[in-house]
Amino acid sequence: MSDSLQRLFEQVMAARNADPATSRTARLLRSGRAKMAKKLAEEAVEVVIDAMNGEREAVVRESADLLYNLVVLWVAAGVRPEDVWIEMRRRERLLGIAEKLPKKTMPEMEAGSRRKVVMLESRRSRKRR
Repeated sequence: MSDSLQRLFEQVMAARNADPATSRTARLLRSGRAKMAKKLAEEAVEVVIDAMNGEREAVVRESADLLYNLVVLWVAAGVRPEDVWIEMRRRERLLGIAEKLPKKTMPEMEAGSRRKVVMLESRRSRKRR
């Protein structure tokens, strides 16, 4: 699987310089991180909905879309697949591959602190009359 994600990553990297009129990936990369994050979140929600409805084939299709949008966001954020694999190996050493690392052990998280919430899409406040 990591080979497929690596190939996808390489193709998304190549699409950065493509014409946005002909490349959906180039268009998405130029839309900004907020739009990319929104697309990723939408795909994640679709995977959840299809899983809850027991629609296996839809989960497969939407999962592929989710991975695509994740890789696009990686490219925009300067994250390489190898960076993620290194983190996965680190976590496997700590807790085993099938366990999620607790947030409080993450070095960037201080005791009792929370991540900053950011607005994904700017909205203008409407004037009331």
